This record gives sequence, C-alpha cells and structure tokens, in this order.
Amino acid sequence: MATPRSGQLTADQLLQYNEQGYVKNLVALTETEVIELQQMFEELAARLPKDIDINRVNMWHKCSPWLYRLCRHPMILGYVEAVLGANFYQWGGQFFVKYPGDGSLVPWHQDAQYWPLTPQQTTTVWLAVYDVDEDNAAMRIMAGSHRRGKFTHHENDAPHYVLEQEADISSCSDNDIVTMSLKAGEISLHDSCLLHSSSANESSRMRCGLTMRFSPTNVQCDLSVWPTFEAYLAHGEDLHQLNPVGSAPVREGFPVRKFQHSSEFR
Repeated sequence: MATPRSGQLTADQLLQYNEQGYVKNLVALTETEVIELQQMFEELAARLPKDIDINRVNMWHKCSPWLYRLCRHPMILGYVEAVLGANFYQWGGQFFVKYPGDGSLVPWHQDAQYWPLTPQQTTTVWLAVYDVDEDNAAMRIMAGSHRRGKFTHHENDAPHYVLEQEADISSCSDNDIVTMSLKAGEISLHDSCLLHSSSANESSRMRCGLTMRFSPTNVQCDLSVWPTFEAYLAHGEDLHQLNPVGSAPVREGFPVRKFQHSSEFR
C-alpha cells in the first residue's frame, strides 16, 4: 500500500521516463536521512584497503546490512515500482565517486552493453550523497537514446577512462544532452539502454552517488557469463524464479572486487 513516505511518479514523470529514458530530482530522503547517508558513506569508504578504488567494487548490498536496508527505502521502491511494475529484484549496489580535482571520466555508453540480461530491462537509481551539478561532474544523458536500440561501442583504453567501452554518438544531437543535477537525498532513474557519461571533476567539491540496479522478475541473467549473479527480491513476488537468490547480509563488511557472491560475506 502507498504511504506518505512511498515515492510516486506523476503521469508526466512516467511519460518522460518512457519517452526520454530518465526522470530526475525525485525526493527520496529526509534531511535527517541525508546526514546519516553522508556519515555512512564516509564509514563504508573508510573500510576499504587503501589499494582498492571504491569505483571499482560493487555489490555493497551483499555485504552491508545498512545499505541493504537503504535500498529498500519505501520512497525509492515506490518510484521504481512506477516504472517496473510490482515485481522486481535488486542485483547491484555501487558507489560512483569523483573526488575534487579527479581527472577521470566516464565515456558515453549504454549500461546494457555490459550486462548479460534477457530481456534488457533494468532501472538504475542514482542517489545523490552530496549535491551534484555540472561543476562537479554530474552525469549527462542523451534523452530518448534508449529507444534507438544498441549503439556501436569500441574499445578505448585511455588511462583516465573509468570504462573501457565507448559508444559512437556521431548520430546524436547535443541538443538532447541533459545534465542530471541533483540535491543530496534526491534520486534519478534511468533506463539501461540510455546513453550517458560524465566528465572530470575539476571543482573543489566531492561528487558521489550510490547506484541501485533493479530488474523485473522476468529478467534472466546468463550465468555462463556472470556466474556470481544473484537476485534479491525488493518488491512483490518472484513468480518466475529464473535466477539464483542471494543471501541478505548479516554483518557489516566490504567488497574487494566488482563481482562477488554473497557467500563470500558470511
């Protein structure tokens, strides 16, 4: 049942998500919850050994009970339900951080290029830990590009690139680029086939977001490609049971690689 703390999209916002592939500036957390989010981010980041880049590890929802609960916040799940329907699971939880003066950048790409999922139907929640805007390298999206199918990607091993595959956007228009500015505690949603990127953070402010990946329960992963994939039911029922089910975390830990199985955190 919807509650005063359950996120809901307006008809116009839902239309925008379907037509443009994104919606942003959705209020998810209270001021008090934002303070806790920022404190917990600093604590979680401090757990990592100094030789591990927080951007290179994933699956925080498998190793942190606090983060696992955050990913089930009724406001967040309410927004996701609006675009995916009642039955969906979580399979990813990752921080994307650009410290002041960070020269790294994320090339234009489609998330679906990296994920062996069928059908390709994933919604990414991008939760702003701190305010993010054009000055501190907010994500940029190519509105409507999710309806154009798969774009050609090529390898780019530039050392300042966070991802190694870059999409050919020569057929796109700069007029369709939208900067995903968010206030701390707000979220955006975007489709897994939407082109997006981010530039270097040349400001004096940190840029940090927590992504949560959700898919309907009819989406199946190819385990021959991704053997550690696990589904964590987030809302509704799993009537299909197509994927291995992950174990919820019971004690606070940290990931050391991008892809880990829940059994590694017991």
